[in-house]
Amino acid sequence: MIGRKKVQRTRIKICGIRKIEDALFTARCGADAIGLNFYEPSPRSIALADAIAIKAALPSFIATVALFVNPERSRVDEIIARLKPCALQFHGDEDAHFCESFNMPYLKAMRIGAEMTSDDLLQYRLKFQTAQALLLDKLDAVQYGGTGETFDWRIIPNEMREHIVLAGGLTSANAVSAIQTVRPWAVDVSSGVESFKAIKDYAKIASFIKQVRLADQDETQ
Repeated sequence: MIGRKKVQRTRIKICGIRKIEDALFTARCGADAIGLNFYEPSPRSIALADAIAIKAALPSFIATVALFVNPERSRVDEIIARLKPCALQFHGDEDAHFCESFNMPYLKAMRIGAEMTSDDLLQYRLKFQTAQALLLDKLDAVQYGGTGETFDWRIIPNEMREHIVLAGGLTSANAVSAIQTVRPWAVDVSSGVESFKAIKDYAKIASFIKQVRLADQDETQ
């Protein structure tokens, strides 16, 4: 088990939010952040006008994260100017120079393949030193994210814990195990709280958040 000396509350991000009512329910359940997906090929993609309406409806202190995959700079600039998200998330093949050039907090996704090692993660962290966190997801050769599959959490180095957002195949069934094994700073879930692709399930959202909070409480016992 990868431990930590001081227990922190695990932050929770629910990604792929597309409706105001889903965002409000997520906030009421205790999520810290929502993800707004601007990758048009994704079934979870959202129009900018809808994203603006969601942000306006959210209560205070709920972070909004704008997600991109290999975007044009002009598109990112437009969304920053009009949406004013709290942070950016880059889930494609963007380099560090591109990600940091917007002068905003950003997350950089790293897709974890079967042959990757702890050293690979440490090297990636060095490559994206300016990232607020690395979002670790399962590699899929066909699509960017949304695989609904986990990877081997044991390869995550302990020294990276405070810079990790754990994603990939998380559900209420494995949330406790994930947190106890990795102790990430935050967790990110999308397909794991859906009844159908891109359709959020309120019972699953509530259950997932409850399990994360239970995992945090267990560690303080």
